Amino acid sequence: MRQTRLPSLNALKAFEAAGRLSSVTAAADALAVTPSAISRQVRQLEEDLDLQLFRRSRTGLVLTESGSVLLAGLSDGFQRLALAVDAVRPRPESRVITVSMLSTFAMRWLLPRLGNFNAAHPDIEVRLSTSVDLVDLARGDIDCAIRFGRGEWPGLFADRLFADRLTAVCSPALLAKGPRLEMPEDLRAHTLLHARLRADHWRIWLHAAGIDDLDPRAGPVFETRNFVIQAALQGLGVAVIDPALVGEELASGRLVQPFPRILALEGAYFLVRHPSKAKVKRVVAFRDWLLREVSEESLA
Repeated sequence: MRQTRLPSLNALKAFEAAGRLSSVTAAADALAVTPSAISRQVRQLEEDLDLQLFRRSRTGLVLTESGSVLLAGLSDGFQRLALAVDAVRPRPESRVITVSMLSTFAMRWLLPRLGNFNAAHPDIEVRLSTSVDLVDLARGDIDCAIRFGRGEWPGLFADRLFADRLTAVCSPALLAKGPRLEMPEDLRAHTLLHARLRADHWRIWLHAAGIDDLDPRAGPVFETRNFVIQAALQGLGVAVIDPALVGEELASGRLVQPFPRILALEGAYFLVRHPSKAKVKRVVAFRDWLLREVSEESLA
């Protein structure tokens, strides 16, 4: 295959800049050369190609038809060259870690503790990605995820954090105004609050408490557990929730547990990683901190 002799690369760069910016002066600034150098390179290119690429006018440069065709090809070609070089250029390891999780876990459990991580690792920036969709951890934009389940995710590494537990909570104002709420049977006179993604939690808790004649689906349904917690704080009813997600509210007395029962579920929260990210320093640092945080709070 016969190879076409290419004009000078500098001449092509000078023409592309002048055509893209419609100005010799602007092209000179962009390439850090003099305007006369740009003009000289463009003239040399026109001579090599035996084509007129620009028409000079009082308002600036106007591309000819040939010049427009050449500019489009060169702009695309230079962009492809830049992408190819960038693809093989060594990069320092990113100092940003992106963690996927449900919004309630992020807001109620992780965010109140994130300052501890920032203090221990001020050089690592944590970005939270909250979604109800199960993300593909093989993609490059998510470093790890906190998921709820039994730890069975083929092809992924999973570190168990703590079990999901359920306890009934409500505002003290709800208890004060009645009806009474001293035994699980008293729930028949109260409104049950539900989270759409945890629709079976009241059924599980009531069954464990021996209450089988109360409709576990009755009551308003909210999009997330965070909304359920807010509804309970407002005295709109009784929620059944993991006490780890309302630790601050229970400690401050804004929420109370009317019954001592705390039911442990079969599932647990896990930190899940793709093998390709398992030894990345920022991910290792986040994992180690997370497991230490769980251990210090005796949640594991």
